[in-house]
Amino acid sequence: MAEAHQAVAFQFTITPEGIDLHLSYQALNQIYLSGLRSWKKRISRIKNRIIKGVYPASPSSWLFVVIAILATMYMQSDPSMGLITKIREHLPLSVYGSQTVLSVLLFSTLLWLSLILALRFCLKLLLSYHRWMFELHGRISTKTKVWATLVRLLSSRKPLLYSYQTSLPHLPVPSIKDTLERYLESVKPLLDVAGFQRMTRLAAEFEKSLGNRLQKYLKLKALWATNYVSDWWEEYVYLRSRSPIMVNSNYYGMDFLYVTPTATQAARAGNTITALFLYRRKVNREELNPSRIPGTVIPLCAAQCERMFNTTRMPGEETDVLQHWQDSEFVAVYHRGRYFRLWVYRAGRLLSPREIQYQIQRILDDPSPPSPGEDKLGALTAGNRTPWAQVRKQFFSSGVNKRSLDCIEKAAFFVTLDDQEEGMMGENPSVNLDRYAKSLLHGKCYDRWFDKSLSVVVYKNGKNGLNAEHSWADAPIVAHLWEFTLATDAFHLGYTADGNCRGEIEHSLPPPQRLSWDIPLQVQTHVSESLAVAQALADDVDCHVFPFREFGKGRIKKMKMSPDSFVQLALQLAYYRDRGTFCLTYEASMTRLFREGRTETVRSSSNESCAFVLALEDREHCRKLFRKASEKHQNLYRLAMTGSGIDRHLFCLYVVSKYLGVESPFLKEVLSEPWRLSTSQTPVQQMELFDLVNHPEFISLGGGFGPVADDGYGVSYIIMGEEMINFHVSCKHSCTETVRFGSQISQAMMDLMTLLNPDFKEATKANPDKRS
Repeated sequence: MAEAHQAVAFQFTITPEGIDLHLSYQALNQIYLSGLRSWKKRISRIKNRIIKGVYPASPSSWLFVVIAILATMYMQSDPSMGLITKIREHLPLSVYGSQTVLSVLLFSTLLWLSLILALRFCLKLLLSYHRWMFELHGRISTKTKVWATLVRLLSSRKPLLYSYQTSLPHLPVPSIKDTLERYLESVKPLLDVAGFQRMTRLAAEFEKSLGNRLQKYLKLKALWATNYVSDWWEEYVYLRSRSPIMVNSNYYGMDFLYVTPTATQAARAGNTITALFLYRRKVNREELNPSRIPGTVIPLCAAQCERMFNTTRMPGEETDVLQHWQDSEFVAVYHRGRYFRLWVYRAGRLLSPREIQYQIQRILDDPSPPSPGEDKLGALTAGNRTPWAQVRKQFFSSGVNKRSLDCIEKAAFFVTLDDQEEGMMGENPSVNLDRYAKSLLHGKCYDRWFDKSLSVVVYKNGKNGLNAEHSWADAPIVAHLWEFTLATDAFHLGYTADGNCRGEIEHSLPPPQRLSWDIPLQVQTHVSESLAVAQALADDVDCHVFPFREFGKGRIKKMKMSPDSFVQLALQLAYYRDRGTFCLTYEASMTRLFREGRTETVRSSSNESCAFVLALEDREHCRKLFRKASEKHQNLYRLAMTGSGIDRHLFCLYVVSKYLGVESPFLKEVLSEPWRLSTSQTPVQQMELFDLVNHPEFISLGGGFGPVADDGYGVSYIIMGEEMINFHVSCKHSCTETVRFGSQISQAMMDLMTLLNPDFKEATKANPDKRS
């Protein structure tokens, strides 16, 4: 009870002599310091709003404009062409000198704001130019060189995280004709003659009749909205889905491949939680540098960072809602069927890693059993969405259940202290690595809170990982966060010789708060039903993770090829060998060159890629087709990045048709086509944090996701350094046609490199250690 008394700022008792007031100065000091932290954050937000509001200028440039105007006025010249005099005439002040100074200040401020708007408009025009992406390396046009110089000049001042947001162009709406032509080109190698003729006829009918009508509505939305795709994409693709988000939507990120910084679970949790809060502090203060196209000064949209922390996907009967809170000073922790609230701030300061470890250890040592129905409560977030929404509304809208659920949903993020050991270890490291991936993807189906934007998992042996909800952001945003977390944990925060966190401990810290629940039998029945749905889904998923070490992007670039195109063509070859046919292939490309941009689809299976795969017998001719297919893939990727993709445009046309209550056979068929090969590259954005030259063992495994189609594959890959590519492959056991796809990918990668460089096979035989 001592902690409860400390939480009370004052107490009083009524005596015959009067009121006896007892002040707790310690509690008042805590309140004062917490309030001070809140005010500092408010002031920081106001300052950042001013700084980014005037970008690409600086606040101090206002003073320069004022001094310049005053100097010209002193020289008996009027740069305002009479405007200053007009302003002075309308001022109510009686003192002439004050009127003059004030009118100069007003004119200077208006001129300064006009210059800012002009600079911002110029920067927006410059960032709308994308032809540089299509120019050959080493053959840059004079126009592009001039453009690059102007962009550097206008971006020379150090920006905050969101400084470029108002200067980013809006996503353009492609023409109906261009989109339909690209669509028909993408499906031609996948259809027989009769099927292609049929789709051509449907497309032509759509263009002549309904297409132009829908396009007008879409252009109207593009004029009004910041991004004509993103809000509909978030709502209809993610939030309105009623199937489980576990496996189907959420994705995961893994720890280092070869090393575990400490084997102490509480210590690893302490550093991981600290690193995540340090990243959140950088996001809140906008101290992170805006992401850019690698090797350029071209900025990418940072809007997805806004909902990274303190965010929960709340279930609804028809559609879910993303709820974001401005701040949260605690995390929700799950361990052996019990839920805890762990405060990570005290008196306005972030606890040290050692203090967080101390608190985590208290949770690990807590012997109390779960309350009835508590241990598997998280299964509600893993099952179908509508039953969860109904249970939440009926049983978690008031009382102790609401208070405890609020603690989870309003937490900065969710932490699971897993009692299993995971990682590439033991006598069969490959199998254990696959089990590690499955654990992060779905766990036991009840020991994660899949609705939270971020769920961190820390295992008994010190390994960690991440499960992320998909609706609020895409993988590159989470990957940037996770890179920072791993690097900060291992290289910045570090551990003592005995594996504990660094820092001092304030032993008067109140213990983590155990959450209380009142779970009736009716809710427990719903939990069991959701768990059965989730368990069936989890048991059906097969995950295979493998590091490809034979070569990496260094050797591929020596062949003057794009590493991403190389991998995508290897996947096409592997799938053809596996199934004997080609399939509609999804590769995620980002559209963050535009404001609030998210993703677009690169249809990697093209006429050129299929022709290459079919021509493998003729080696010399095949090399030419290989390069042609690679160039085609790069062009498709660039088109997707620059707003000229196919699928988001068709998706939005379909949404408009539904709003208008009209049916389109063409759109209905296009949007029902299965993506049997769904692929995504996880980009490495902060390689400088890891120093792989001196610490080559600190290689991240990247992350993965579940298969999109029941009879297809989900393939994620991360290109690490110059000599390794890590693959994550998922499929379903229930489909008899899917096999262990990893060996097919590895062989296809080897065959493609041998095709480009016949000497590579002999070099590999001479150095067999490379494969181990």
